[in-house]
Amino acid sequence: MSNTPSELGYAIRPEWAPHRSTWISWPHNKETWPGKFEPVPSTFAELARILLPHEEVNLIVKDVAMEDEALDLILDSAEAAKHYHKLVFHHFPTNDAWSRDHGPCYVVKNTDGKTQKAIINWGYNAWGGKYPPFELDNAIPQKIAARFSMPVFDPGMILEGGSIDTNGEGCLLTTRSCLLNPNRNPHLNEQEIEERLKTYLGVQKILWLNDGIAGDDTDGHIDDIARFVNPTTIVTAIEENPEDENYTVLQENFNVLKTFTDCNNNPFEIHTLPMPPKLEFNGERLPASYANFYIANNVVAVPTFGHPNDEVAISTLKKLFPEREVVGIDCVDLVLGLGALHCITHEEPA
Repeated sequence: MSNTPSELGYAIRPEWAPHRSTWISWPHNKETWPGKFEPVPSTFAELARILLPHEEVNLIVKDVAMEDEALDLILDSAEAAKHYHKLVFHHFPTNDAWSRDHGPCYVVKNTDGKTQKAIINWGYNAWGGKYPPFELDNAIPQKIAARFSMPVFDPGMILEGGSIDTNGEGCLLTTRSCLLNPNRNPHLNEQEIEERLKTYLGVQKILWLNDGIAGDDTDGHIDDIARFVNPTTIVTAIEENPEDENYTVLQENFNVLKTFTDCNNNPFEIHTLPMPPKLEFNGERLPASYANFYIANNVVAVPTFGHPNDEVAISTLKKLFPEREVVGIDCVDLVLGLGALHCITHEEPA
C-alpha cells in the first residue's frame, strides 16, 4: 500500500502558485534583536498590511494581549481595517518569529478536481541547536495540522523552509553547507537526504549549491542567495566588490547555477541581483540580501537596506514578476535578528 507523499501524489508547490494564506509568527523574543526590538513589530505589521488585500494572513500569537498588540499595529488606518476579515489569529506559543523555518510545509495533490493538502512535519532544531529552547517552534506544524484536520507526514529529518526552493516542475534548489551540516542530520548522507526530499516533497531533481553568505547563522540558507522566479528562471545574488567576503562564494554559486538543467535537461535562465552594502551590528556581519524576498498573490515584498542598490534590486524583480506589484520594505532593523522578509513568512497554497 502506498503511504509516502510522493506515492500518494502529493508535491510541494512553488511560492508563486496561488496562495490561500500566509503564516506569520508575531515577534516577541527580545534576545533575537538585543536592544533593537522596539521597531521590529512595526515591520511585521507593514508586511501584513501589504499582504492583506491579496490573501488571508494567519498570525500566530501567544495570547489575547499579543493579538491586541498586533491588531493595533496592523489595522492603523481605515484602509487597513477594510481587510480585518482576512486576519486570522491562532494562539500557539512560540520561541521566536522565523515562520519560514518552523512553519507549515505544505504538499498538495488534486483528486477528482479537488485540492487536498498535507503538512510535512520536518524537525526543527533552531539551525543546529544554536538558539535553545526551540520546542514550541518545533510543535507548530503539528498544531496547525490538527487545527485544520490535515494529514501529517513525518520524515524523521531536520529541515528548515529557508533551506529549499522549488520550481514546481520537479527541481529543488538547496545548499550543501546547510543540509549536509552535521548539526542537522548526522545520520544521513547526501544521497539519503536527496531521497527524503524526493519522497516527501514529490520532486525529482536536487540542485546543490555549496555555501551561503557571510553572517548567515543558518549555515547557508538558499533564500539568501538564489531563488526560482518561474519554472525556468533563477535569480541569484552577486557581490560586485572583490574585497568583500561574499564575492568569491557568490561568483562560485553563479558559475555552478549556469551548469544546472531542469528535469527536461534544459538550462535555466539566470539573472542577477546586487548585494546591499556590508551591514554590521556590534561588529558582526549581518546576512542582508535582496534574495530574501517573498512572493505572494499579486505582490512581491522585497527587503531594502537604505542603499541605491535597493532600487536596482526592485527594478530587476519588477522585470521578473511583470504581473505582480513589487514593494520594498525597510529591513535594516529586521535583519539585526539575522533574517528578513522571506524568513518571517510561510505560504499556504490555495
